[in-house]
Amino acid sequence: MTALADATREQVAALAALTEMLVDVERTISSLQAARDGILAVGSRLALEVAEQAEHPDQGEMSARTVAAEFAAALRVSDRTVQRRMADAAWVVERFPMVWEAQGAGRISAAHARVVCEAGEHLDDAASRDAYATQMIVFAETESPARVGRMARRVAERFQARSIEERHLDAREKRAVWVKDVGDGMTQLGVLGPSALVHGVFDRLTQMAEAMQEPESQEPESPEPDRRTIAQLRADLALDLLLAGAPVGHGDSEGSLAAIRGTVSITVPVTTLIAGDATPAELNGRTPVDPVTARRFAGAASGWDRILTHPITGTVLAVDRYRPGSDLRRHLRARDQRCRFPTCGYPSTDCDIDHHRDAVLGGSTAESNLGHLCRRHHVLKHHSPWAVEPLGGGLYAWTSPTGKVYVDRPPPQNTVTFTEDPEVAPF
Repeated sequence: MTALADATREQVAALAALTEMLVDVERTISSLQAARDGILAVGSRLALEVAEQAEHPDQGEMSARTVAAEFAAALRVSDRTVQRRMADAAWVVERFPMVWEAQGAGRISAAHARVVCEAGEHLDDAASRDAYATQMIVFAETESPARVGRMARRVAERFQARSIEERHLDAREKRAVWVKDVGDGMTQLGVLGPSALVHGVFDRLTQMAEAMQEPESQEPESPEPDRRTIAQLRADLALDLLLAGAPVGHGDSEGSLAAIRGTVSITVPVTTLIAGDATPAELNGRTPVDPVTARRFAGAASGWDRILTHPITGTVLAVDRYRPGSDLRRHLRARDQRCRFPTCGYPSTDCDIDHHRDAVLGGSTAESNLGHLCRRHHVLKHHSPWAVEPLGGGLYAWTSPTGKVYVDRPPPQNTVTFTEDPEVAPF
């Protein structure tokens, strides 16, 4: 079955019209949300002005409560909720006015604005915030919030006054474990710790869960197969490991689960390794990592993938390794970093490598015809009218059932580039 393959022209036209209407409505909603934030921010400013004029000793707290109560009574909602929204809105409007204006103009959504502001919340200098916002707004106009969030964390690092090593040492002091009861006999367990370790833990749990789903892992005497999802298996294995120190409730006679080790992928500019440069590394293409941690992991690694990039554009030129291996797979993994369907942020390590033009139809097994697709979008490509065409340079043009074309670009590399203008920081 191929989804929508049998749709009439009228039905496809209706889908196209609905898509246009949906885009217009979403833009209007984002603009109205920005307008609401502006009103809330003005209310917060009004409360502070009143407090400053009267020299209130509480620095405007009671004035803010009063304004929040006025808004809340009119809206029939909690005044605590309104006061919190006032503070949040004032923070965005005053610290990131360009982001707020872009949302008001419908250029970006509220979700885009939120991830951009969150990634740059530690930028104290107004000029740095504006320069950061200028870059991110342009990027956010063509990408999903999840992709924008990852890029925003990388770009924000360029404008940080304090080095990531200093901030990481301070942040490590906040590491903690906590519990939260959620009802129905269930409780959440949270862990805040160094990114490399937490991602390694999650990867190990995932590998163990996937191993449990392999047919050979099923108990032969069990009347029914294990139907737990990956998420459920991760949770069961995590509790098993924390309570017993080993997966005793899930192990086998050979102890294969206990032998699994967590892995993470760290991209680090060579200048950070050999010259002590302060450019942050990047963990799993998701979040910055301090150079000290990156050097420690690099020193302990059994092998490295060397990613050669263009000195100006940062484009991947080649990927190799001292020891022989699957060069093409490493090149694609380094280039793509995630699923190549528009807006998808699924990591490449969990994706399939797909021939854009099927091998049985003459498609070559080459970099220009291969790309990572998560299982959801791999199936969509083969069982719906969605089509993809390579444009060269790692760019892929996706055509929707209604004929709209979306170009997906490989994410920029976490690398060092050189420009004639030092104020221009390319993605």
